[in-house]
Amino acid sequence: MKKLIDTAVLRRLFAYTKPYKKTVLGVSLLTIILAVLSPVVPVLFQQAIDKPVFHGDVTTLSYYMMAILGIITLQAVLQYTYSYYSNALGQSVIRDMRKHLFEHLTYLNVKYFDNTPIGTLITRVISDLETIADVFEAGLLMIISDLLKLTVILGIMFYSSWQLTLIAMSVLPFLLLAGWFFKEGTKKSFQEVRTQVAQLNTFLQEHVTGMYVVQIFNREQEEYERFREINTKHQNAHIRSVFYYSVFFPVVEIISAIAIGLIIWYGSKEIVKEHFTFGLIVAFVMYVGQLFQPIRNLADRFNTLQMGIVSGQRIFDVLETQQTTQNIGNVTFTGLQDSVEFKEVWFAYKNEDWVLKGISFKVKKGETIALVGSTGAGKSSVINLLNRFYDIQKGDILIDGHSIKEYELHSLRNKMSLVLQDVFLYSDTIFENIRLYDTSITLEQVIQTTKSIGIHDFIMNLPGGYNYNVQERGATLSTGQRQLISFARAMVRNPEILILDEATASIDTESEQLIQQAIEKMMHNRTCFMIAHRLSTIQHAHHILVLEKGQIIEQGTHESLLEKQGKYYHLNALQYKNAL
Repeated sequence: MKKLIDTAVLRRLFAYTKPYKKTVLGVSLLTIILAVLSPVVPVLFQQAIDKPVFHGDVTTLSYYMMAILGIITLQAVLQYTYSYYSNALGQSVIRDMRKHLFEHLTYLNVKYFDNTPIGTLITRVISDLETIADVFEAGLLMIISDLLKLTVILGIMFYSSWQLTLIAMSVLPFLLLAGWFFKEGTKKSFQEVRTQVAQLNTFLQEHVTGMYVVQIFNREQEEYERFREINTKHQNAHIRSVFYYSVFFPVVEIISAIAIGLIIWYGSKEIVKEHFTFGLIVAFVMYVGQLFQPIRNLADRFNTLQMGIVSGQRIFDVLETQQTTQNIGNVTFTGLQDSVEFKEVWFAYKNEDWVLKGISFKVKKGETIALVGSTGAGKSSVINLLNRFYDIQKGDILIDGHSIKEYELHSLRNKMSLVLQDVFLYSDTIFENIRLYDTSITLEQVIQTTKSIGIHDFIMNLPGGYNYNVQERGATLSTGQRQLISFARAMVRNPEILILDEATASIDTESEQLIQQAIEKMMHNRTCFMIAHRLSTIQHAHHILVLEKGQIIEQGTHESLLEKQGKYYHLNALQYKNAL
């Protein structure tokens, strides 16, 4: 049988309230006080009507009115305090959860992001966490508050008149039935809403990022139609949830009116018989309003709680994801002393669909190794493994004789710099994009680095110089300029191992000359791995590996490979011919 509430998820959510024990205690105390105060006003009205009103005692009536006004004011102040601190508690919890979730995401390996839509993760970090806030603001605490109010009000009602109480409760089965249909209907509709929100976010993220593809291939109208379809599904899901609200609340009002009518009908007869007082009937009419409001709210509160728990489970599913790069090494990498060696390395991104098949090579400190081959040969996979973006299935990668897994991951990556063909820049200044918010890197160091690769002048010609905002993904810069900034980003860290993945593929001839000069300076006393698109850039490499279908088919220097007149010779001849 399916549980009404997943208490395991609820306990995990409330574990995040531990730093805020005083706030939880204060909110809980306010819940009890508000529940106790709820029937006080009807009791005072009953006393005021039955005593000073009927006896014409204006002075005593004034005292009663002042007491009623005081209680109402006190309730308003306490209700405000309760709402403020319960909301503050909810926002504090989701702030902590969001930090925890984002930190966890930063440690997940690349494979996880390969298989998970970015829009879905955005939904988890933003929308789902906002839903969890409702658990604290309008969920469990409000349910407890409503249940306490019901208990106190029913106790007072039974104490005042069990007959009128039973009459008021005679309509409860209908109210509970309506509440059950409302809860089940909204639960299903809100689950669909969450699903549609995730799909909408995923679609928008992909298409806004790739809008140039849409425009290049003239797909504006077709993609608009796809978006309209997804947006309509999102709208319909919301409308279905609104439908249940629009039906449920009028039904509750009708049932409440029937209960009040029955009380007045029965009570009037008893007043004539002098069994009841007029004040008692007035009080019971007020009790019914106080009784039905929490019952009406409970169905909505339970739905809010369930939606928060559903979102919580989604968040915990991400947090429980163990697709992280295992950082269990205890050797600190302080710098390359001898060599990097691949020994019979086998690697597949999925199952046994091997991308690398028994790759073996060795690179001495200070040497440059170049990887060439057609698309899909496995060049980038070698780089990914060296950075431990992925882990191998067979063989080993040795650095100074130690398996790469024996090194503490952060110390290893701290001594490596990677330059990719597809440069990612943040919507910030050139200075921050180069140092990546590392406060230990000064502006003077950045300037010295940019001067060494010849891009200082182009940066200073931009409005604001190093404070120039490149906008999202470097949209205000050319491809070549973005690539040059990525070189400065790599160089400013003075890496022991430099990795260039097709770094000059999108660069014009003038920029390539600047980069080649910079690369020559960087290679001094550094070990360099290069994936080369332009073979002219790797002629001075100490070793060149030619890969095909995950295997090394040729290796040697530029001159020795040309003499073999094999695959490398033909690639070089083809590029030379195309250059003419």
